[in-house]
This record gives sequence, structure tokens and C-alpha cells, in this order.
Amino acid sequence: MRIAMLSLAVTLALAGCSRPADESTVSNANTETPSVSQESAITQKEIKAETARLNAWFEEKYEAEVLESPITLTLLGRSERQGEIDSFGNEALDRTLERSRTNLAELKANFDYNKLSEDAKISYDIWVYGAEQAEAADKFRGNGYVFEQMQALHSFFPQLLITYHKVNTEQDLLNYLSRVSAVGTAIDELIAQSKQAAEQGVRPPYFAFDAVIEGAQGIITGAPFDKGDDSALWADAKGKVAALVENGALNKEKADELLEQIRTAYINDFKPAYERLITWQKEDSVNASREAKGVSSLPDGIDYYNERLANQTTTSMTADEVHQLGLSEVARLRAEMEKVQAEFGFDGTLQEFLTFLRDTKDDERLYYPDTDEGRQGYIDDATAAIDKIKAQLPNYFGILPKADMEVRRVEAFREQPGAAQHYSAPALDGSRPGIYYAHLSDMTAMPKRELEVIAYHEGLPGHHMQIAIAQELESVPTFRTQQFYVAYVEGWALYSEWLAKQMPGTFQDPLSEFGRLGSEIWRAVRLVVDTGLHAKGWTEQQAIDYFKENSAITHEQAVSEIRRYLVLPGQATGYKVGMIKIQQMRADAEKALGDKFDVKGFHDTLLGGGAMPLSILERRVNDWVEQVKSA
Repeated sequence: MRIAMLSLAVTLALAGCSRPADESTVSNANTETPSVSQESAITQKEIKAETARLNAWFEEKYEAEVLESPITLTLLGRSERQGEIDSFGNEALDRTLERSRTNLAELKANFDYNKLSEDAKISYDIWVYGAEQAEAADKFRGNGYVFEQMQALHSFFPQLLITYHKVNTEQDLLNYLSRVSAVGTAIDELIAQSKQAAEQGVRPPYFAFDAVIEGAQGIITGAPFDKGDDSALWADAKGKVAALVENGALNKEKADELLEQIRTAYINDFKPAYERLITWQKEDSVNASREAKGVSSLPDGIDYYNERLANQTTTSMTADEVHQLGLSEVARLRAEMEKVQAEFGFDGTLQEFLTFLRDTKDDERLYYPDTDEGRQGYIDDATAAIDKIKAQLPNYFGILPKADMEVRRVEAFREQPGAAQHYSAPALDGSRPGIYYAHLSDMTAMPKRELEVIAYHEGLPGHHMQIAIAQELESVPTFRTQQFYVAYVEGWALYSEWLAKQMPGTFQDPLSEFGRLGSEIWRAVRLVVDTGLHAKGWTEQQAIDYFKENSAITHEQAVSEIRRYLVLPGQATGYKVGMIKIQQMRADAEKALGDKFDVKGFHDTLLGGGAMPLSILERRVNDWVEQVKSA
């Protein structure tokens, strides 16, 4: 299991970040399906009592687990352990896994599955599923890349300090000071994990070393680390202190004293740790292969990839099945794209049209100006697209998110030209809205045709709709409001692009529709190249070429994407698998219910229980269908 996921998920025991259990055990969990006589012997009073007792147990265990992770507490907007950083050593990982085992044994020993409500059975099964995944993933603890260019923790710590660590009081500032120093210890623990993996022959491809070195150096460039302009960290620290002085929470003398202590912590604790990371990466980079290869080339690589593939899709699909699904979807979508190309009026082959879209940077139909006005225009238009969807939501959903959302440009300290847009969840206490972040440093990497589809994916009815609703659920145990399964979360977001097309006023021009199809084929291509790289011996260049043959992606974007898949095996496959499964669930429900089918009821069923594995989600949808039939 990747160490980054250990820290950013709510817990190892609860997170959906490893191998799914066999579907037969998921549905029945700890017991055999009760017979009719057993069911008739159980009273509603007993079901209510056992369900209440189980839900209380879930709350107790969830709270205990969350308190073990200072980072998680901060991401949730809570104040406990604000001056600390999680431990990433093997002992801490062992303790987390042992708690998961103990909790699972306690769950199975102390609760009668047959006496639970249907929704409580889902909670039970999700908990079992997560524990079994954690166990399966731990077998490959040393296979994941500790440092890479996508999600490694060394690049997250500045964001933790700048974006998530709120300073409203002097104590908050003291906690910030403590946390700056604690980052140094965490970096050293991660370096130790990386060295242990390298001893086993596990290290990322060559390009990851350069990216990590460059990124780490960028974090410690500028004041107070050198004599340059203020770094993003230092500018933020000064801003936090100044705000306390301005609101009267701190006098000038105390403020100057604490700011000097922060400066010292950055120089004496924080900077040396990043320098040790840079030194280690330079030392080990000479051992990396000059040719990037999939994880199947590493020790236990095929087994590890199979675990990752099952983990990310929450299915039992094999690499061959995923690969073939990708090939068939690419072929289908290419045919759809050719139709839209004709509507646009372009004479030539689809490949020529893709080249035209890729290389024509000065056509105002295709791109925003690479200026501040162009960047603001992108934000304004993306906001307008989301507002348009917002007005339509009551026609498609009964449950609506309370938290608002907004579109923002990625902060300068972490902005990368052409990097993927992403969504950040709102704070539980309402202090932070949901945010759709866009990388806008290079507007030639932000074609107009993709604006709508990305806004619908990251914002509404995509990630914000699903994640905000999940966090706000009160009818399920708290742990279910914090689940993350790639196939569910990203599958929903990709389904949302397709759903948005069914709403009035969307994708009105051929280019926007081509952008929607381009987004979908992008995810279909991922099925082909991810399995190609990790299970079929594809080279990096082979994967890049396939991507460019089937999308309008630039060469630079193709390289970036393929390198992402190389360091995050299996992750990119969850999107399309999840979308297709949700579409199948809807088609089956429509067929079964006919005139009784209600799209709002279907969507509320999908979103009203929080994220879950696809097999459990399908069971929930089937139960809803039967309820509608019998109503």
C-alpha cells in the first residue's frame, strides 16, 4: 500500500484502498444468509436494538481511529493534535493493521448479522471489506513507491501547512511551529521506508527521481531558506502571524518572537530534512533503469498489480478483461468523435482533426489567451457552467449538498503547466467550501472544448455533488461519510459528464461535445495503457503513442499521463470501470421499473449511502428497485 494513501485516507482500517473481498463474502459478510424461518423469528424490536448497538460501536471505533491521525484530524477541520504529524514508520503501520484486525474480530464476535437492518448490513459489509482490503494490501507494503511525482507526501506537507492548518489563536500558531519541526521527522521516516524498498529492488522509474528532486528543491527555495524572495511557506507564515496581530490575538512583541522561532524551525528542522531527501534521491537515482517499466518488472510485481487493479476497480476483473474493455470503448468512442468532427465541418480523418486541435494554439475558438485576462475568463466561464448545472439539480436529485463550491486557480507554489484539474472537499465545519482547482499557468494546455466537461466532472454534478453529500449524511455511521473508492468516486464523476449532457443547455456546440467525448476516450485509453504497461510489457513510448493516436492530447500531456500511470499502477482504471457499472445499474433499473423509474430516486440511492465498493452499491440499487416495485 502506498504510504501517501495511508496518511490521506481517513484510516487504514476504514479506507477503500486495497483488494476487494470475494463478492460472495461481501454480500453475506460474517454469516450465511438467514433462512425464512430465521428471518420470521427476528422481531423489528430486535433489529432496531442490534442496529443501534452496532452503529454506536462504529462511532466509537471510527473516533478512536481518527484520533490516531493528526493529518486526518486537520483535513476534517478538527483541532485535536494540531501540532503533530502522523508517523510513517513500520511500527506505526503495524499498529494500524493490528487495530484493524482486532476491530474486525470484535465486530464478527459481538454482533448478529441476521438481526441488523438492511442498511446496517451494508455498513457491516463495508467495514469487513475495508479490513480485508487492508490485510491484502499490506502484503505489498514494500511495493509502492514512497517518492514519486504525483502523490508523495513530501509535496503535500507545504499544502498542509499553508492551506489546511488554520491559525486563529496563539495556540494555533504554536501548533504550527511544532508541526513545522515535526515535518522533518516525517521526512526521515519516509526516507527510511524508501531505502528499505530500494534494498528489495523496488524503486520508481528514472523520471520520478528528477521530479522529486526538483520539487523538493523548489519547496526550500526562497526566504527563509536562502536570500531570495519569500518562499510560499514563509509568505504564508508571515501572513498568519500578521493576521493574529491585526485581530488582537497577539501583540507585536510576541508576534516577532514567534515568527523568529518559526524561521529557526524552517532553517534547522524543515530544510535539512528536505536536503536529506534530495541527497538520497540523487544517490539512488543512479540505480534506476533508464527505461521506464511497469511494476510487473519488480519483485512480486504481477501479484502486486493484480492487487492494485482489484483494489482500484473494486471488481474481480483481470488485466486482460480490463484491457479488452478499453479497446472496445476506444473503438466505440472514436466512431462517435468522427460524427462530431463532421458537425464541426472539418474535412479530413479523425487523426488529422486530433492533430489540428492539438497543434492550433492561436485559434480563439480553441484556446483562451495566455494572459491574466484569459485565465480569469476560464474561471468565469467554468463558474458559469457550474451555475447552469446548479439550477437543474432539483430536477435530477432529491438530496442536494448544503456546502457551496467555487472555482480557483491552483496556488503558485504547487501549480504545474498542464497538470490535471482537481477537487478539494469542503471542511466539515463549513469554514472551507468545496474547491475546483485549475492549473492555469499555461493556457495552451487548457483548451476551451474541455472547459464544460471538466467543470461538470470536478464540480457539479460530479465530485462536489458526491463528496459534499457524503460528508453531510446523518443517516449512516460517520465512517461511511469518509469512504473513498476510486471506482465509485471517479466512476460517479465520469458518469456525471454523461449525465450533464442530459440536462438542458449543456454541450451546445460541437467542440464542447467533442471535449466530452475526448474526456471519456481519455479514460478508455487508460484501461488499455495501464494494463499494457503493467501486465503486457508495453514500453513508455508505446503507451505515449497509443494515447496520441486516440486523443487530442499534446505530447507533453501524454508523457505526463503515462508517467502518472507508471507510478500509480491500477489507479487510472477505476474511472471507466466505475462509470460503466453505474450506467449498467441505471439501465437495469430503468428496464425493471419502466414507468416507475425515477431518476431522482436512482441518484439519491447512489449518493445517499456514501462511497462503497461497486458490488455493495449494486446490491443497494437492487434493493431500491424491489422497494419501488412493491410500493
